[in-house]
Amino acid sequence: QVQLVESGGGLVQAGGSLRLSCAASGRTFSRDAMGWFRQAPGKERESVAVISRSGGSTNYADSVKGRFTISRDNAKNTVYLQMNSLKPEDTAVYYCAARVGLGDEYDYWGQGTQVTVSS
Repeated sequence: QVQLVESGGGLVQAGGSLRLSCAASGRTFSRDAMGWFRQAPGKERESVAVISRSGGSTNYADSVKGRFTISRDNAKNTVYLQMNSLKPEDTAVYYCAARVGLGDEYDYWGQGTQVTVSS
């Protein structure tokens, strides 16, 4: 059974940092591009960061560039999202996802972890 399990969310003050982890099991995720997404109450889900299979290529939403860093450890089947200089508008449920093919659709999703940034 394929599983993605996020951890590391919580409550932090504005300006603080959190590191999210996404542990994958059930398949070899080193073959997959991985992404972090977030969804705030009343808003649509948005892409935050994407990392290629090897980790050599990354992309970020404009709203998090320079503050967030996505990375992966294929030996541990784990993807990370380091979030610095957090803002209240970063408050959301954060999800990791795996993209198996070359298209835009993500095939596997985690259950999400809540990040709350207080002002």
